[in-house]
Amino acid sequence: MRDVILHAFDWKYTDVAERAERIAALGYGGVLLSPPLYSDENGPDWWQRYQPKDYRVIRSRLGRKADLVAAIGVLHSHGVKVYADVVFNHMANEGRPDRYNFPGTAELERYRMQRKQFEADRLYGNLDDGLFSPWDFHDSGNIQDWLSDYQSEELSLNGLPDLELNPWVVDQQCNCLRALNGLGFDGYRIDAVKHLPDEHIRRVFETPDMAGKYLFGEALTANDREEQVFLWPLINGTYMSFYDFPLHETLRRVFSPGGSMRELVDPAACGQALSWRRAVTVAVTHDIPNNDGFRGQLLEKQDEFLAKVYLMGRDGGVPMVYSDHNESAVKFPADLGRWAGAWERGDIRAMIAFHNGVHGLPQRPLYEADGFLVLARGDRGIVAINKTGEWQQPRIWTWGLRHGRYRCMIHGHDMKVGGEQFDFAIPPRQAQMWLWQEE
Repeated sequence: MRDVILHAFDWKYTDVAERAERIAALGYGGVLLSPPLYSDENGPDWWQRYQPKDYRVIRSRLGRKADLVAAIGVLHSHGVKVYADVVFNHMANEGRPDRYNFPGTAELERYRMQRKQFEADRLYGNLDDGLFSPWDFHDSGNIQDWLSDYQSEELSLNGLPDLELNPWVVDQQCNCLRALNGLGFDGYRIDAVKHLPDEHIRRVFETPDMAGKYLFGEALTANDREEQVFLWPLINGTYMSFYDFPLHETLRRVFSPGGSMRELVDPAACGQALSWRRAVTVAVTHDIPNNDGFRGQLLEKQDEFLAKVYLMGRDGGVPMVYSDHNESAVKFPADLGRWAGAWERGDIRAMIAFHNGVHGLPQRPLYEADGFLVLARGDRGIVAINKTGEWQQPRIWTWGLRHGRYRCMIHGHDMKVGGEQFDFAIPPRQAQMWLWQEE
């Protein structure tokens, strides 16, 4: 089973379609597309895709409805699932007199003047009428206390018009999802899910229309306190999956100077990771490099590589690979090239090949130390990660492992495993993913 998700962050739909065969050949099982709902088609900034103007139209800088349908179709033809990022917490923050009417008087007039073009991009509904009015929004100001679950759900995110939970809003969001299902989406990433009331989530996402769809929420947290307030109640109160920010926090702690690799043997057992059934595992998400307030959660570049090896090598969770176009490098030049083209980079290709080769096989530790860790995947895979600045030479018991030739998928080296014990070496600040090779 192939389950690794490519986050094609801010990719145009035509680019997705052109690369679909390559995406499948590299072993990806799914692609997450940036929000497809109508947003400023001339806006170059990534965040504008997260400010929808109208649920009933598919149009943005990423492409139009026909482009999206084509991309979904070609990905499906290669056996790759397609997920959409949906933004239901708020609407676009626009400086116009009727800013709480959506899409607004000027847009409705544009719909009438360009009826043929907008009908081609219509997802559902009657574009002669407005979608939302002022009584569909909260009017209590912006969030001031970011640890208050009440403020998080009832106040606005930095001026973004915050939608109210009322029957009309719920109906429109259900209609939107039903129409997106009709385009062929296999599931959805729910943006800013911690800002949606539990009842809202149940009424919109836990419906017969969503049966069989893969749903995963983004409840961004950075510490245990935030997890207790925002994430664990969602884990306990819904059935969807979530980005595994508890594990991301564990990785940041483990790869800090005083951290211990022993924590990575089974972090879920002590509440430092989500259950394997509910986790989308990430070493980085688009929010972390692109928002000033979250950049403190960035791993050092080599630690991020080691973390990715762990996430792809462990048993549990659905790994996600983030690949952008240097969006964050505009403001942070050191990011240049860090995630651009990551989807087909050699190390990522190797990690996916290992992950797919051992998918579903149980994990067990072969060697534990504060500075390095060796894990077995079933009888045919070995993952070795060394966070220290020195060579490490673990001696492992070979019981339960197939004897014979193993290849490191990352570095291309071969080694022979045999006997009751086996010694090998892990370079400083490096990782290996050994996969048994049939003779």
